[in-house]
Amino acid sequence: MQSWLFFGILGYLSGSVLYAKIFGHLFGHDDIVQNSKDGNPGAANAFMQGGFWCGIFTLCFDLLKGFLPVFFYLHMAKFYSISETGLAVVIAAPVFGHIFPVFYQFRGGKGIATTFGCLLGLLPDISAGVVLAFFFIFFSVVIRVTPHWSRTMDTFWVTAVLFLFSKERAAVKAGFLIITGLVSFKLHLSKEEKEERKVRLLWMR
Repeated sequence: MQSWLFFGILGYLSGSVLYAKIFGHLFGHDDIVQNSKDGNPGAANAFMQGGFWCGIFTLCFDLLKGFLPVFFYLHMAKFYSISETGLAVVIAAPVFGHIFPVFYQFRGGKGIATTFGCLLGLLPDISAGVVLAFFFIFFSVVIRVTPHWSRTMDTFWVTAVLFLFSKERAAVKAGFLIITGLVSFKLHLSKEEKEERKVRLLWMR
């Protein structure tokens, strides 16, 4: 089996574990998404529905399930050759698993925390993760885009377009573009009420 295929499958299976549901049960909640607005099994609802520690554990493990497959694929390179196409697949696989988890009838979350985990897996190169974080903050504080689904969509697409014109390696560009398509598709399918998109500048109330 090709190394990228092995780590791609491993990444998908890793992403398919929905820790919000697992830690929700461990912290005494039957289903943290049951009373949520968007039905999303992610860190945000883990915090809101399950409490602080449920949220912290969910966030950490959602980051790790994206981080570990990418990190190990890159740092075990002495045993095999790395292709840009293969790396792109490995980068996107955990997010694909989180959004369409095989263990939960392919009904998963939005993949935001897992995306950050995948990009952090590129260590020591953290530039891609920093850029994504910057635009999340930018569209939350400077140019305030609401509601959350619109802000997420803008953040991912602006970041993806910026990557296309940057010096990021081809695998990161391709992997993140795949992730952006997956996240956008999930947001389109979300049960979250699609409120009207609003944009306000920092100095506007």
